[in-house]
Amino acid sequence: MNDQFIQRLTIDWGKIEESSYLRHIEALCDLERVEFTHPVTFFVGENGSGKSTLLEAIAVAYGFNPEGGTKNYRFSTYDSHSGLYQALRLSKGYRRVRGGYFLRAESFYNVATQEELYADRDHPSERYHQKSHGESFLALAQSRLRPDGVYLLDEPEAALSPQRQLTLLMEIWQCAQQGSQFLIVTHSPILLALPDAEILTFDRGPVHRCTYEETDSYQITEMFINSRQEILRRLLGE
Repeated sequence: MNDQFIQRLTIDWGKIEESSYLRHIEALCDLERVEFTHPVTFFVGENGSGKSTLLEAIAVAYGFNPEGGTKNYRFSTYDSHSGLYQALRLSKGYRRVRGGYFLRAESFYNVATQEELYADRDHPSERYHQKSHGESFLALAQSRLRPDGVYLLDEPEAALSPQRQLTLLMEIWQCAQQGSQFLIVTHSPILLALPDAEILTFDRGPVHRCTYEETDSYQITEMFINSRQEILRRLLGE
């Protein structure tokens, strides 16, 4: 039985203009339906393959602000999101959602600024701007990730050291065990190693499932670690 908060998505391409660039994204152009059956689903693929485009559309269709934050965040510094969300239909589960957050690495500065503006006596600011970028990311995860929530994370590893990525992995694992659902865009071989997660790749054709060992993040990292000198010699022409 599928008891995820977001159980599936369907795309009505009839609502997308024929001239839209979305029709030229290989991973998305023939995509009509995706099932989400695991508490954690990763989106992987090369830059520009459509991962963040789809995650953003899911976030907006679900009710999050395009630039990130909770569902209560309503601001815009630059309107850059695609119209894919208008063609997206989300099938939702029966459970009550008790929390949620949309984290975008590229717009986190704007969200951190807005968080200070939204703060009041009952909801004091976390003062993310007074922390390092990495400390802010981790502090947000540790304060916002709660049981029975929906969390959409776009490259959360961007500001984190490998050690902090391990900390984030533990936070995600614990929260998922407590009934939360995660959709995560990542290039991190550390985060991708999360047990029992499903991995959807946007490389080599339409979106499809793959194993951890089949991801470029794993293969390239393993190859570099095991053959560092040879790879550097070939790359640098020495």
